[in-house]
Amino acid sequence: MRRFAVMAALLPLVTTTVAPTVAVPPAVPAGQELTWKRCPAQGNGDRPEPLPDGTAWECATLKVPLDHARPGGPRLPLALVRAKAGPGAGERRLGSLVFNFGGPGESGVATLPQKAKDDYLKLHRRYDLVSFDPRGVGRSDGVRCLDRRAFDAWRDLDGTPDVPAEERALTGGFRAFTAACARRARAVLPYVGTENAARDLDLLRQALGEERLHYFGISYGTKLGGVYAHLFPRRVGRMVLDGAVNPTENAEQIALHQAKGFQRALGNFLRDCAGRRDCPVPDGRTARRKGGEQDNRRGERRVARLLARLDTRPLPTTGGRPLTQTQALYGIAAALYSRELWPYLRLALRSAIEDGKGDLLMYFADALHGRGDDGRYTTLQSANAAVNCADSSDRYTAAHVRSRLPEFRAASPVFGELLAWSLLQCTGWPVAGAAPATDVRATGAPPILVVGTTGDPATPYEGAATMAERLGVGVELIHRGEGHGAYGSGSACVDDTVNRFLLDGTVPANRTTCS
Repeated sequence: MRRFAVMAALLPLVTTTVAPTVAVPPAVPAGQELTWKRCPAQGNGDRPEPLPDGTAWECATLKVPLDHARPGGPRLPLALVRAKAGPGAGERRLGSLVFNFGGPGESGVATLPQKAKDDYLKLHRRYDLVSFDPRGVGRSDGVRCLDRRAFDAWRDLDGTPDVPAEERALTGGFRAFTAACARRARAVLPYVGTENAARDLDLLRQALGEERLHYFGISYGTKLGGVYAHLFPRRVGRMVLDGAVNPTENAEQIALHQAKGFQRALGNFLRDCAGRRDCPVPDGRTARRKGGEQDNRRGERRVARLLARLDTRPLPTTGGRPLTQTQALYGIAAALYSRELWPYLRLALRSAIEDGKGDLLMYFADALHGRGDDGRYTTLQSANAAVNCADSSDRYTAAHVRSRLPEFRAASPVFGELLAWSLLQCTGWPVAGAAPATDVRATGAPPILVVGTTGDPATPYEGAATMAERLGVGVELIHRGEGHGAYGSGSACVDDTVNRFLLDGTVPANRTTCS
């Protein structure tokens, strides 16, 4: 879906400059020379399309230690993808810009070729665009816990249990998922945490022949970038962290703040919706005259009635899988990740409310879980659990979740219960997990640009200020807008500020604000 540029205002800048980036000749560690070849077909059977300037995508594999404490032990393959800097870059080439798209569990090998043609063409003029599947993801020994049928059945469980039988089914489903992960991926589960991935990043930097790592991290990718900056501060080049996580929070705090973030995003969507003819809110013209707050409440009541009905009477879909209350919640949440998707969310809600059809909301729920049109799942959800549970020692019981439900409901009448029960994800996990808080102090690193969006549902924007402060060298860029991640979302101000930072080394004033 194409993004439309909008006019944006940029506050006056007080600028500093990052030390000039000097391209260095290739200097790869022994035994780590990368062999770049034509990329194989993706999961849909197609190879990545060349960029508009004709640059083809190349793929390679980097071997990294399974356990960085035993560098001579077993090795793990990391799948890589790149598009070399655009024609004519010549001496203006700045090096490699490495992307991580978050999740955790998102495949960089699959995602970068899709996004680059729309979002990263200006950066491609002077950078090689590079991404990778982190350990445990996609083609890098991706964790797969369940087969297609088992995954579909797991998703059919009621994620917001109302009675003891539903709670027993849900907790049993989490136990079965954990047991399957242990059975299928026990050898790699202890080693898929973020610190190991950050050490992989430094090996990738070396293999690319770069003196410093130039990096663009989105969502969870901001945590990975922060950990890298802490471990290797003097190897940090130009680093952008967009949709920043709060590195100080434990799993419960993250879930609670996500509940607030998704509720806020839903309210923003509903206020926008009320003034549109295709909005599934009764008497949209009257609602528009009476003001935003009433529009919001009326819309929430309509959504709540739909969800309550789905709890006992799921909607049919053409694929044969019923749209349950839980799948509808996931579908709505997925569509709140980008303002671009709001028209489709209006259509999906109208289809469900007025026509009794669940196909569009199921489509969004499937996308959130990594389920393709052919019914096959990527490693996204399995890898997400594996990384999160390796990164945190938090383990919650059903009794604890029940005790916290009132606060989660208060934070979000729509999403609160679902996010509260998701805390059981790591209960019984076969790996103990690291300390919940993440140390991102980057003493000695150059300025790092940290971007937060005020309407971000998944990484609420308050986390960006904390990330910038904890880094010690963070410079916060505030985007007053909607969606998860600011760059490429339609704000010319954000895009120009990030581009100047990455291409020219211009650091904006702290807390510069864009709209």
